[in-house]
Formats: sequence, C-alpha cells, structure tokens
Amino acid sequence: MIKEMADDDAVQATNDDASECKRNAVQLGYWQDPFISFFVKQTTRKAPEINRGYFARVKGIEVFIDKFLKLSGGTCQIVNLGAGFDTLYWRLRDVGNSPLNFIELDFPSVTAKKCYHIKKHKQLIDRLNTEDGEIRFSTTDLHAANYHLIGTDLRHTSDLSNKFMQAEVNFGLPTLFLAECVLVYIDTSAASVLLKWLSEKFPNSIFVNYEQVNMRDKFGQVMLSNLRSRGCLLAGVEDCESLETQQRRFIVNGWEGSNAWTMVEVYDSLPEAERTRIERIEMLDERELLTQLLQHYCIAVAWNGQMFKNLSIAQG
Repeated sequence: MIKEMADDDAVQATNDDASECKRNAVQLGYWQDPFISFFVKQTTRKAPEINRGYFARVKGIEVFIDKFLKLSGGTCQIVNLGAGFDTLYWRLRDVGNSPLNFIELDFPSVTAKKCYHIKKHKQLIDRLNTEDGEIRFSTTDLHAANYHLIGTDLRHTSDLSNKFMQAEVNFGLPTLFLAECVLVYIDTSAASVLLKWLSEKFPNSIFVNYEQVNMRDKFGQVMLSNLRSRGCLLAGVEDCESLETQQRRFIVNGWEGSNAWTMVEVYDSLPEAERTRIERIEMLDERELLTQLLQHYCIAVAWNGQMFKNLSIAQG
C-alpha cells in the first residue's frame, strides 16, 4: 500500500510536468491558450523537440474533439479522465463550442489544487456556465451547470457510478472520453475493468487515448528507465508495446472498433501551414531526436456506435 501511494504521488507530479511544458510552448507561440497561465505561474525553457511534441499532442487530440463535436452536433458530453490542469473546457467556451456537459476526473489531491486555482481567478469563474446561478465547491470538487470537476480514483469503478450521478452524466448521450498518459499508470487489470465498464455504460461513445508506444526498443527502454527512476512504475505498460496492443486493449474490453497512429503520423497529418509556422519558432539541432520521440507516443481511438465508426486522423 505504501509503495502504491508513493507511485500515486509520482504519477500526480507528472501533471505538473505536463502543465509546465504546455505553458512553455504556449509562451513561445506554438498554440494559443489564454488560460494555462492561471494554473502554471513559472516554467523553465524546454527543448525544441519537447515543444514540438506537445504541439503534436495538443493539435492531434483537437482533431478528434472537433470531429466529435461536429458528428454529435454539440448535443454531447466530454469526460476528461486524469484531467490534471487541462484547460479544454475554457478554450471550448471561448469559441462557443461547449458540449452539454463537461466532466473532469482526477486524484482528489489534483482536483483540490485545480479548485483552488479556479476559485482564485475571476476569468475562470466567470466563464463557468451558471444557468441556475450556482457554483458548488467542496475541497476537491466543483459543480456548475455544465462543468463538473470531481476527485476520484479511476482504479475503483465501484465509485464511478456515484461520481457520474453527481456530475449529472447522461449515459445515452454521445460521449467523448479523453485520457492523456493516464491508462499507462493504471494496472492492466484495473484499466481493463475501467474500459469494459465505460464500454457497457456508454453505447454511443469515443475514447481518445494519448500515451507511450513502442516501449520494447532501446529508446523505449530508456524512457521507461527514466520514468521509473522518478517513481512512476507504469503498471499498464504492457499495453504500450505496439500500435496493435494499443488497439487490442479496447477491442478485448468491448469497444466495437479501434485505430492508432504514432505521433510521427499525427504530426505529418497536421496542416502544412501550421507545421511550417511552428517549425520557424525554434531551430532543431537534430531532427532525428524529434522523430524518435514522436515514434514512442501515439494516439489511439476506440468507438461504440455507428456515428463514430472508423475515425481517422485525416483532416476534415
């Protein structure tokens, strides 16, 4: 139990790392996010390949969010698993593209920090949809009309039904699940229980998963060693062996279909004008290092229901 708690602390620290990396890339102009600075005040300069990697991550996930919102006509909900300090809710609100309901789940210690930052900044509070005029806060949770931030442990699906009830989830609505480097930290059997439970509960849904892949080669083993040295045990790493294992993880747990791409493929699929723009921000000493990095991350997508069949990274 003590070992698991120590690992949980290390996993939660990865939220701070990712948020700092996103803040740094935003400061340099890779993409626009006027809200990240409310959650991350200071950041050190990151290597150019890290910034480009985060650009591909953010923009690649946006492709599927945009497709989901178009296919569902906005009559839908988004559930961000292990959301950390993600600012997606506010970015969608700013462009008038909000779903009917937006739910964020993470460890209570992470959601408590996020609640603190939200309460502290009027710019965040003012953008919460408050149709009933009420925002309810606890130490770890926040509930507004169409935004719910809830502390929970994703390894315990027995608690999720209650959490989803608190968040006024509609199991029949088209639902998008987002997970960025989340499942890899969950024991394979617990991740399977979670994915199976979500598949059974949400018959019309998409799951967009960003995390490591190709972990068996030399570069992947070095990545694993670095993460483990920081206390991140990567309990679910066996599903990160290849694109095939990433897809199979969903199929064996009841999802109707799945697809996956390395971040090299995702990066190359992004609009050429955008790639040209961001490649001018910083020079790369070695393109090979960026390629290696992108080869070891992927976006995997799974779906239930005919509306979302055969989703791809193709634009449009």
